[in-house]
Amino acid sequence: MDFPEVKAMTFDVFGTVVDWRGSIIGEGLGVWTAKGVNVDWPSFAEGWRNGYGPAMQRVRTGELPWTNIDALHRMILDELLVSHGVSGLSEAEKDDLNRVWHRLNPWPDVVSGLARLRKRFVVASLSNGNVALLVNMARHGGYCWDCVLSAELARHYKPDPEAYATAAALLGLEPHQVMMVAAHNGDLSGSRAVGFRTAFVHRPREFGTEQSTDMDPDPEVDIAATDFDDLADQLGLA
Repeated sequence: MDFPEVKAMTFDVFGTVVDWRGSIIGEGLGVWTAKGVNVDWPSFAEGWRNGYGPAMQRVRTGELPWTNIDALHRMILDELLVSHGVSGLSEAEKDDLNRVWHRLNPWPDVVSGLARLRKRFVVASLSNGNVALLVNMARHGGYCWDCVLSAELARHYKPDPEAYATAAALLGLEPHQVMMVAAHNGDLSGSRAVGFRTAFVHRPREFGTEQSTDMDPDPEVDIAATDFDDLADQLGLA
């Protein structure tokens, strides 16, 4: 496959680049249970993630002013600690637990695949995560972006069209010169509506063994890959 007009690839991060669920469960069991957060960690991680969409919707509707993902994550965390009966954490401990989202681990193919894709394309994050979170996550995971782009820069959360249009403009490119890479069909549909090319990357374990969403790409995607290395293979990159 060849896409000569594409100059840059933008990547969804939560679920596509990093294993948020496994990372939160792992740190929870390895660190936070001993500090008194004695919860069902798979349920806790999924509840935290499930609060993400409704929290962003409160921003979209104007119920909340612009609020970045770190702050939204903390709002959700405070509610989860109450609902799971967790008490006694200091403010510093709550802040550190909230920053687990800065320490999410990449899927095994990400470091090698991104390095290969960078040989031809500008590679940039395009996440609802805020810039500081994305920088810290990349440093923790040992992968490198040419540019850290975030919905924070547009003050619109994906899949709002402003998030994608702002990313293309900041890269100095027309939308058709950018390919969005994501494991989520909704994200790809939103970017395609603005004019991006699209690549679906399969992450069938994002929500664990019972995952039922985004198991297959929409027919409209330009390319479908099993992981980042397969995406590089299909694009002819050594």
